[in-house]
Amino acid sequence: MENYKKDILYWAKRLYQKNMSPATSGNISARTPKGILISCTNVCLNDMGDEDLILIDYDGNILEGHKKPSSEKHLHTQIYELRDDVNAIIHSHCPLTTAFAVANVPMDTPIMPEFVFHFDKIPVAPYELPSTIKLAEKTVRYFKSHDTVLMANHGVVTGAATLKECFYNLESLRAYAETYFASHVLGKPKILTKAQINDIRKLKG
Repeated sequence: MENYKKDILYWAKRLYQKNMSPATSGNISARTPKGILISCTNVCLNDMGDEDLILIDYDGNILEGHKKPSSEKHLHTQIYELRDDVNAIIHSHCPLTTAFAVANVPMDTPIMPEFVFHFDKIPVAPYELPSTIKLAEKTVRYFKSHDTVLMANHGVVTGAATLKECFYNLESLRAYAETYFASHVLGKPKILTKAQINDIRKLKG
């Protein structure tokens, strides 16, 4: 379990230091042979220690640890139950990315080949009260066809095989958001054509 804890703490600090989970926002977890190791509630990801990581089962019950697991534990457990290929999850409140969630605007404007290749589209799940099972249910539906989902007026959640992949997904979305907003300051951004988009998709093989 020590390797899982070390990995979570490393990427949690990277998230905070990149301003992708300011203050005590956001949460992070990893699937382990014993259950789900998840950050506790109301903790700054940059300040976490081993004692802030809680082992829970797939029903959200505490197996190890003396603190409360993240209030978004249902979101994590349901994604893991749906997707056998997902072994790591990060829920982030990056201000630039969350702006799309607040505006209820999916991240789908094809302005960069890299975005089209890796994501194509990031949908927005309907709003539900944070930390509720309803929020988890409405968000997890999108994980049937997507690895990353915006949550209306809330934030973004991504799942992958590793926390490293999760982090790079979120960092890429932040870069997309920065480019999107900057291009509108400079003028109307030039959108990739359908032919260009199809050529990019063909690169996936």
